[in-house]
Amino acid sequence: MTARTPAEDIRPHILVVMGVSGSGKTTVAEGLHNVLGWPYQEGDRLHPQANVDKMAAGIPLTDADRWPWLAECRKWIDARIADGGGGILTCSALKRSYREILAKDTDQVVFIFLDVPEAILKDRLARRTGHYMPPSLLPSQLATLEPPGPDEHALTIDSFISPAEVIAHTLGQLKYRLDR
Repeated sequence: MTARTPAEDIRPHILVVMGVSGSGKTTVAEGLHNVLGWPYQEGDRLHPQANVDKMAAGIPLTDADRWPWLAECRKWIDARIADGGGGILTCSALKRSYREILAKDTDQVVFIFLDVPEAILKDRLARRTGHYMPPSLLPSQLATLEPPGPDEHALTIDSFISPAEVIAHTLGQLKYRLDR
């Protein structure tokens, strides 16, 4: 008898790996993609160029800036749901209202909130290279953040441990929570 893989043990869902800049969304999402094999979309690539330019200039996005981006994220989610398989999307999803757009009329979306202490976030962003989001925008993201409530379909994962531990813990929580 061969051992089952995590992909066989976790029913397909749409995982939205969320949190502020520097929380590890991309690293965790890529790790989950490598284990589960589900389609993966880096949410930052769905931003309109005007948003990218604004963030690169150190200007925080407004709700009005985010609505078109969230609509693109939701289109990606809808396509994965139509395919009948799982999917993994990175998206800051900072506010409940944003998450409501992403999960509206479906129970297939699960938010994976990567919770990281501010001091660790600052350190990670200070060392990060090649990303348009400057560390100066972290305070505005933290001020905007509304952590998922107990009534939301979300897992809160402490993301200050190693990426491998975060991914393993997330997979364990998904198996436990989604099989209930």
